[in-house]
Amino acid sequence: MKLHSDPQSSLNTITGYGIGYIEVNSKVYPHALIVQPEGEISPWPVSAFADLSSDNLASLCVFKPELIIIGTGKKQQFLKPELIKPLIQAKIGFEMMDSQAACRTYNILMNEGRQVLAAIILDTSNLV
Repeated sequence: MKLHSDPQSSLNTITGYGIGYIEVNSKVYPHALIVQPEGEISPWPVSAFADLSSDNLASLCVFKPELIIIGTGKKQQFLKPELIKPLIQAKIGFEMMDSQAACRTYNILMNEGRQVLAAIILDTSNLV
């Protein structure tokens, strides 16, 4: 899926997403990512939804966003309540959605000036 961006924007915009990749500012990444409107684009050490831990989520809190969007891969999945404790304790809002929807939602909120963070797990369902 190709996403369109404002070419004059200096913000980190997700410009594409597909099986086995995510593209930010037209640069392709073959692994899960942490993306914020400004600053560094970081790898996220999560290869599948089943691998998510409270430590993975706690590591997102250090960025201090107002909202975290968690892209769960090909389909929307929900975390067990004990895993989301770090987000609740930090009073950070969060949403879980399939990764394609997470990419679109991140771009919309980022363009509205929101302090959003996207943590995107790749869809690797058709990769050999």
